[in-house]
Amino acid sequence: MPNQILARKEEFLDKKTTEKNNNFEEENFKKSNIQNSQKENIKTDTTLELKNEGIQKNFKHENIEINYNKELKKEAEEIPNNTHLQTNTIEDIKNKIDDQKNTQNSLITDNRKNTNNTYLPRKSSALEIFLIFASIILAIFLICFLTFTFLNIKNTKIISNIFIQTYDVSNLTQEEAIKKINNIITSQIPEELTLKHNDYETSISTKELNIQFDTTNAVNNAYKVGRTGNLLQNDLTILQTKFQKKQFTLNLTLDIESLKKQLQDISGKLPDKVKESSYYIEGSNLILTKGETGAVVDVDKTASEIIEQIQNLNVKNNTIEIATEEKSPSALDIDSIHSELYSEAKDAYFTQNPYSIYPSENGVDFAISINDAKAMLQEDKDEYSIPLKVLYPSVTTNMLGTEAFPNLLSQYSTSYSTRNQKRTTNLRLAANKINGTVLMPGETFSYNKVVGERTIAAGYQEAPIYVSGKVVDGLGGGICQITTTLYNAVVYANLEIVERSNHQFVPSYAPASRDATVVYGSIDFKFKNNRNYPIKILCSVQNGIANFQIYGLKTDNDYEVVISNRVTGTTSNAIYSEAYKILKQNGQVVSSTLLSQDVYKRH
Repeated sequence: MPNQILARKEEFLDKKTTEKNNNFEEENFKKSNIQNSQKENIKTDTTLELKNEGIQKNFKHENIEINYNKELKKEAEEIPNNTHLQTNTIEDIKNKIDDQKNTQNSLITDNRKNTNNTYLPRKSSALEIFLIFASIILAIFLICFLTFTFLNIKNTKIISNIFIQTYDVSNLTQEEAIKKINNIITSQIPEELTLKHNDYETSISTKELNIQFDTTNAVNNAYKVGRTGNLLQNDLTILQTKFQKKQFTLNLTLDIESLKKQLQDISGKLPDKVKESSYYIEGSNLILTKGETGAVVDVDKTASEIIEQIQNLNVKNNTIEIATEEKSPSALDIDSIHSELYSEAKDAYFTQNPYSIYPSENGVDFAISINDAKAMLQEDKDEYSIPLKVLYPSVTTNMLGTEAFPNLLSQYSTSYSTRNQKRTTNLRLAANKINGTVLMPGETFSYNKVVGERTIAAGYQEAPIYVSGKVVDGLGGGICQITTTLYNAVVYANLEIVERSNHQFVPSYAPASRDATVVYGSIDFKFKNNRNYPIKILCSVQNGIANFQIYGLKTDNDYEVVISNRVTGTTSNAIYSEAYKILKQNGQVVSSTLLSQDVYKRH
């Protein structure tokens, strides 16, 4: 009997399970059809439908379980109650019922899970499609990214859309870009910049400005674009430059002081320039001139404009306007002018240890009072004249005695005829002008400057002179003998000859190539004191002898001087000669220097 009950139970359970599964599959099939037909319905309706379907399924499973339990109970009641076997059988049946119940609950739970996940297959399918699509997109992006990155890494040129100033350097190597920019600079910076002020034009030199552009640095910066970050940053930078150009500026350096100096020079050349008040000495008077308002160059503003034009490489064939401003002249300031002009007379003096001579200096001052000079400026005039006076020292340099010039360096004499009084007078006048002259180291002596113009007012008389190859009477005749005598004394003192000319004819008072002539205003005799100490010239004209002596301080380096002259050739019309200066020390010849090569006419 128990076996029959168990068999019927199992048969009943299998039947109900099969019915449940068939019903479940049929419901899933129907729901699947419903889902396919309602794919376009809104999400809210679909969710409500799923919840309702789940409730119905749970309700059906619970009914099956209740009916099943009722039938088992009915069969169990039919079993006899008086046997031990029946008791065991009932216990087995209960256990079996519990096992079946647990199995049924698991089945119901699985069905409930399936019910809750009815739309999961469709959702999983959409996600998978999305993931596949995203993977494809990502793969394409990675391929493009890696390809783009590889090409950029292999690129050794400047990327596209890169400019230096306004000049494109895209797709050029660094060397090519430097060469291109340097060529542009050379072509755009002329040797001179044209400047204009109204109708006035001028120019300044660019060479003096020492213009330099740092081309290498600009090109290096251009080349670094798209190369300084990581791979992604570099690629993004390169992509960005495809749509937006990147521009670099050339660093400019130039000599700003030279530029300002040239502009200041231009300021003084403007046609409408400001005329500053000024003064100068003319003769024994101080001339003062009022200034006039005018234009001056605004140096800073003009310099800034020029620098900007050069920086932009925009100066070729481009005229730059000169910035100017109006300026009033400075007023004449008598106190300031007097302070600048006034100087005291200084007496000459010397020291023996160390040996040094300090020459005298003349002073200068207004010949009128400062108040009188100020009153003069109250007059409405463009120019004023203030008289000056010279302040003389008590002791002039020429007054310094032989104690200041202890050593005789050289002397030379020539003879003259005392019978020609007029000529003798001229000799004495010239010699007196020279007598006592002191030359400081490095100072140059000019015969015409010291002696002055030979005029009647100066006391000169007419005496024989050479004119156009002939001997005629002329004012100051004979003074060339003083020149010749001085010339020889200077050579013997080993002083530097600066300028010397020979006569037309060989004079009677000196051999060929040992003479020196002068003509006021055209031919001069000059020499320089090339010694380390001052020299003093003393001369005299008396008793038919013209004598010159040169005093100074002898040193251990002084030489004995010998003059050697000779006639090198003659023709029917000319005499050729030359002279040498020979230096000796301790009786030995140290050097021989050509003094002159001369040509004389025959009488």
